[in-house]
Amino acid sequence: MKERLKTNIRRRDLLSLTIAGVGAAATSTVMPATVAAKPVDLKDKRRARYQANSAEVRNFYRVNAYPAR
Repeated sequence: MKERLKTNIRRRDLLSLTIAGVGAAATSTVMPATVAAKPVDLKDKRRARYQANSAEVRNFYRVNAYPAR
């Protein structure tokens, strides 16, 4: 039971496995880059969107002030 299995790994096999791994990693990182989202403008992202004096907000509070039936 104490026998060791002798497996010979040749340098050429090791090199081909390394090249295959690098190729797989390169294609997995290149593919999503082609489908990248458009860049976000941080200045536009941080701007205030709520405007208390807008027509929609005034209409919301006007309608909700109606008495309940």
